[in-house]
Amino acid sequence: MPESADLPRVLCDAFAVAAEVSGPGGGDRAGAVWRLAESGRQLDANLVRLPPDERVALHVEPDLDVLLLVVTGAGALATDEGERQVDAGALVWLPHGAPRGVAAGPDGLVYLTVHRRRPGMRIRSRPDRVGPS
Repeated sequence: MPESADLPRVLCDAFAVAAEVSGPGGGDRAGAVWRLAESGRQLDANLVRLPPDERVALHVEPDLDVLLLVVTGAGALATDEGERQVDAGALVWLPHGAPRGVAAGPDGLVYLTVHRRRPGMRIRSRPDRVGPS
């Protein structure tokens, strides 16, 4: 029986994906190695790999709270108050508006992020335009 888009189901084995991209033969894969892509979803989720000693620079997300779960490896969470060590199993809340960055340790880092889905871009006509220019 085919799975319906509106039924609960297992999407992937995050530990298996993390092991595949981090282990021998995983190569230099970096960035999102898995994405939630179900239609009609209200959330976005990404499994992200940072190679050893790589980082996501300190930045601010003005609109979205993000949950970050360290799946494998270890690294540091950077905030405007300094850095804090994070290891596999650490569940971190990143409130909107708070500066944050992530740095992988010498063995790399794989983490899952989950946040409210951003609305898609919409092309609209400008209200002050009456016709073609």
